[in-house]
Amino acid sequence: MKINIMPTKKVTILGLDRRELANLGFCAVTFGASRLFWVDGFLLCLEVYEKSFEYEIERGNFYVSQLCYADFPKYNRILEVEKGTQIPIANVSDMQMYKEIARAITEFEHGSRARNAK
Repeated sequence: MKINIMPTKKVTILGLDRRELANLGFCAVTFGASRLFWVDGFLLCLEVYEKSFEYEIERGNFYVSQLCYADFPKYNRILEVEKGTQIPIANVSDMQMYKEIARAITEFEHGSRARNAK
């Protein structure tokens, strides 16, 4: 038996937006997201189309159509959006792809601040 391990080589994020935590949570619930992701002080909500998985296999590039994020310094298993409405949060801080996404967000924000300061 042969086992091939093929880590994702490239992630392309087509839309990136910082959101207020309440807005991110409400959007995720109304969008039908089954969970949010926590890594390095960020709460992430990713919109990924089925076609993205095909592209990753065919081209080695994983596409995220929209990624919204909010500051969320301390991990918690549940985000309470409104009374009685909750969404689970997966701690993905030990997963390479999500750590790299958090790093890219931080770099993007620093670059945006530098461009806006000029």
